[in-house]
Amino acid sequence: MDLLSRQGLRTDGRRSGELRRIRCKMGVFNQPDGSAYLEQGNTKVVAAIYGPHEIRTNRAKAPNDSAVINCQYSMATFSRSERKRRPRDNKSAELTLHLKQAMATAIKTDLYPKSQIDIFVQVLQSDGGNYSVCVNAATLALIDAGIAMEEFVISCTSSLANGETPLVDISHLEETMGGPSLTVAILPISGKVYTFVLLATILLVCIEHVLCI
Repeated sequence: MDLLSRQGLRTDGRRSGELRRIRCKMGVFNQPDGSAYLEQGNTKVVAAIYGPHEIRTNRAKAPNDSAVINCQYSMATFSRSERKRRPRDNKSAELTLHLKQAMATAIKTDLYPKSQIDIFVQVLQSDGGNYSVCVNAATLALIDAGIAMEEFVISCTSSLANGETPLVDISHLEETMGGPSLTVAILPISGKVYTFVLLATILLVCIEHVLCI
């Protein structure tokens, strides 16, 4: 299946460098200190922020001069077309770690000593770029909570069509049918970039390299 038509259009009508339609809403819940709902195409995510509050996890190892960032990434059992028995798998744990690292680079943790900030994100509907949409939703929720940040974190996932044409903000179809994918989280003002590549992508590149040899 070709991901690009002869006219250079993707299956959803976008050109290679165009983003999906974005819709967002802040303050969607009353209980958290901050919350946000974000749609990028058909990927839908909610994020909730609690804190700063008293440290509740790993008090013995908690720093005295900065806040503890606690994150949790999860996918609703109904977020995918196929059923998933265990919504929290190894991939969710990996993405939780990446989300924590990305958010920790932006939050001014030194302004909240001896405190904890909880960041919860959940994918309600999955259609590609899940991690990137979660990063963007978490940023909006932190803004809604009034958490001081160095600057906003924004993220996007890209891939290749036909092994040569870059595709920005990929859908699930492009994620599964395209080439290697790269996710980038960036602080645009300072130019700091936090990137990670999924293990499956690394293996794919290695296999292609071996086959070429």
